[in-house]
Amino acid sequence: MLGSKESFKEASEDMLEHYGIEISPKEVMRITERIGREWEKQREQEVEAFKGGKLGRGCCTAPPVAAVMVDAGRLQTRAEDARAGVHDPQWRAPRYACCISMASEEHDSDPQPEPPGKFTDREEVKRLAEELRNRAAGGAGTEAAGGRAEVRRGGEEGVRRRRRRKRGAGRGAGRSAVRRTDRVELVRTVIGTMRGAEEFGWMVAAEVHRRCLDLACRKAYVCDGEAANWKIHWEHFRERGFVPILDFIHLLGRLYKAAMAAGGGEGGGWGLYLRWMRLAWTGRREKLLLELREASRRAGEPPEGAGEGDARVILKRAVGYVENNLERMDYPRYRKLGLPIMSAPVESAIKRFNRRMKGTEKFWVERGAEAVLQVRAAYLSEDGRAERYWNMPRPRYRAVGRNRLALAS
Repeated sequence: MLGSKESFKEASEDMLEHYGIEISPKEVMRITERIGREWEKQREQEVEAFKGGKLGRGCCTAPPVAAVMVDAGRLQTRAEDARAGVHDPQWRAPRYACCISMASEEHDSDPQPEPPGKFTDREEVKRLAEELRNRAAGGAGTEAAGGRAEVRRGGEEGVRRRRRRKRGAGRGAGRSAVRRTDRVELVRTVIGTMRGAEEFGWMVAAEVHRRCLDLACRKAYVCDGEAANWKIHWEHFRERGFVPILDFIHLLGRLYKAAMAAGGGEGGGWGLYLRWMRLAWTGRREKLLLELREASRRAGEPPEGAGEGDARVILKRAVGYVENNLERMDYPRYRKLGLPIMSAPVESAIKRFNRRMKGTEKFWVERGAEAVLQVRAAYLSEDGRAERYWNMPRPRYRAVGRNRLALAS
């Protein structure tokens, strides 16, 4: 639906321009939110069925590889029952997940012992670190959309055929092409919600069950270091064999910031960053932790009230980050298993959600945001979900007259 892809005003204008249908932005909003609430109810029914052990499987076979990637985004909300205007504005953190079926090979040795060139490119690393910093700060920013079509036709099998054609086209293009196609994404489905971490965890677990991802031979759970994300893994995915993996990009951002703090800026920090990044990439995590601790010791304990930019604060937090995630940083092993070590798919999905949901002048009431997130997630999913929802029996609504959006009696 256009109302989940662009502003209600733009959707209204497009309906008139392309289809000759005159519909007000307010009406687009009402219809979009009404559909979103219907699909939200469907999601809740599936979660309740999963909790009761009654949710069926939506596929016949399990994929060879599965990955669950979770992260949080940013959007602004306002008070719902207030007078006209924006009241009590707040930055909120909706939660997102990508559940992905994949095909990949296992290896006897690390298939990529050297880090990618972008991780040794000074300007690219600086850009990545700045992007992570902006996201953590909650700025609105300008974010480009991802590179996928909004609606996928033909369900999972259609997507698999397109993936196979892409994989065949890349063969014979040299070693770099082999690396790109060694792990092939088959089908991606997306979850977005304003709910808390506990409810979100059940949503993701139900989605994984329905798609048989928990039956895959090799499974990864990839996210940043947020404690709530790892609590979800512990409660829902640890016993199902999902390997916990700290997203390498978030670790890279921490190491870059710590190296700049320890080295007094780029002049003395760049070489230190390269060393620490290579230690992490090659799995020498204990050595990395020792060097971070030594750098923090030399800098000294931060005094009470020290600011976020204080080098001592940055180094101490980097030490804590690596200590807390040390068991999730065995990257050579993950690469040998053919598992992803970066959460790029969920980052891409968040950018596409943000294009609709996030902005300095966009303020949502929570219920409306939740409804639009459901419609957006359905159209970003590649399993024909939106078409399936549309084909389900739906409640009848009044077509004309007062309160025409109310359920017909």
